[in-house]
Amino acid sequence: MEVSIPLDFNQMKEIKVELTRFMMSYKFALHEVMTKIDILKDEFQYIHDYNPIEHVNSRIKSPESILEKVNRKGYNLSLQTIREQIRDIAGIRITCSFISDIYEISRMIQQQNDVKLIECKDYIQHPKPNGYQSLHLIIQIPIFMSDREEHVYVEIQIRTIAMDFWASLEHKIYYKYDNEVPSELKQELKEAADQVAQLDKKMENLQKEMKEIRKINENKSIQKLVIDTEDIKVPEDFLKAALNDAGKKGMV
Repeated sequence: MEVSIPLDFNQMKEIKVELTRFMMSYKFALHEVMTKIDILKDEFQYIHDYNPIEHVNSRIKSPESILEKVNRKGYNLSLQTIREQIRDIAGIRITCSFISDIYEISRMIQQQNDVKLIECKDYIQHPKPNGYQSLHLIIQIPIFMSDREEHVYVEIQIRTIAMDFWASLEHKIYYKYDNEVPSELKQELKEAADQVAQLDKKMENLQKEMKEIRKINENKSIQKLVIDTEDIKVPEDFLKAALNDAGKKGMV
């Protein structure tokens, strides 16, 4: 695809500024979303007993990768077309332990006022034919610059550790074979994906059992006081008396 490049210095300078703004807008968008995710991580770390976020990675497609996708998709070569049609230039991958974490993280991100959900592809409920699983969100967030406001697309992939391990292995195999993977190896990858799905379900069941045990222990701990290292059992009526006082003081 040939592009006529103007030789006028001022035109070249203006084009360079626009290209810089174009790439920086995605950097700013990544920064905004990563800040939101970091806040969620810190909240769970200090307030809740459990943090669903294990790892977070981010990346911005290089200009070469953007052009390759433009050519592959047959889009017109313009910045406006690229902004609208290529929505994964800024990408974030969140890794968590359990499937339920995926949907909880997705819900928390979507409920923020300045986040607009554009598209959701659930490859967990509906895996790809090769076995790939993940939850893909395309969101749009506002970016405020010195002279303009832009709404930038960001792709968020949320998956379990097991899903991420499989996807990483599949990517390495396809890269090694230059996308010409032998059929028997594809079949083995599919079987591995099925085993990953089974493992995630087992881990999810273990997580539910852990929550039930934690809930029982919490209920037991309510009826026990520790004073000067001595455990004191609290009768239920004694708890009711404290609850009544708290209600009168407006604490509950």
